[in-house]
Amino acid sequence: MAQLVVRNLPPEIVNRLKRRAVEHNRSAEAEHREILVHALLESSGGSLKALLAKMPDVGDDDDFARRKAKPRRVSL
Repeated sequence: MAQLVVRNLPPEIVNRLKRRAVEHNRSAEAEHREILVHALLESSGGSLKALLAKMPDVGDDDDFARRKAKPRRVSL
């Protein structure tokens, strides 16, 4: 298992981590681990298809239409 060392955290962040750990009856290390797992694995939303399916159906298709480019002269 890999180890992480996080340096130069403001004291307020460390204090909040410790308070949150106490609220969840865990060590600060276990709380830190849980935060990382949740942020990086659990809340990823799954596939792009699933993420797009969750988006509300608003607006008109014309809002996303591509403008046709003006023809340009090409010399060969």
